[in-house]
Amino acid sequence: MIFLTADLHLGHANIIRHCRRPFSSVEEMDKVIINNWNAAIGPKDEVYIIGDFTMRPAADAHEYLTRLNGHKYFIKGNHDRFLKNFESYASDFVWVKDYYVLRTDEYRIVLFHFPILEWDQFYRGAIHCFGHVHNSPLSGERLSLMSGPAFNVGVDVNEFYPVSLTDIIKRASQI
Repeated sequence: MIFLTADLHLGHANIIRHCRRPFSSVEEMDKVIINNWNAAIGPKDEVYIIGDFTMRPAADAHEYLTRLNGHKYFIKGNHDRFLKNFESYASDFVWVKDYYVLRTDEYRIVLFHFPILEWDQFYRGAIHCFGHVHNSPLSGERLSLMSGPAFNVGVDVNEFYPVSLTDIIKRASQI
């Protein structure tokens, strides 16, 4: 199976307050997110992380990644500073990119950390999956300008679970 997720911010204590996450500590948050990930994603599944995995150093990012199931593909976010010193752990990801178009038999799914108003094959039913905006009420007005099938796959709006591509496609078909 294929899964998508974004904005995990593992090890980031301030994100609990900033996004009103229901955790009393960063340790509790990390445990729930990791457990949810591994409950959904098996060792042979693919997962596309669409940015903001952690603000911690490269060694900490590696430690988190070793605890997570699946083959991991990474789309860079604005808080992924660990990538600057990540060469030693490059095998933790199948690849790292800024933007990617995932192709299935029927769909194109555009993966980019930031929500965008128009994307590759926008007029032909392509789906856009993004993160970055978390659960911010301030983003609602801006996101309302998006008119195509676009989905926030961030953990803050998905009960701290990754989202399956099957669910994304099902949601897109209802638009």
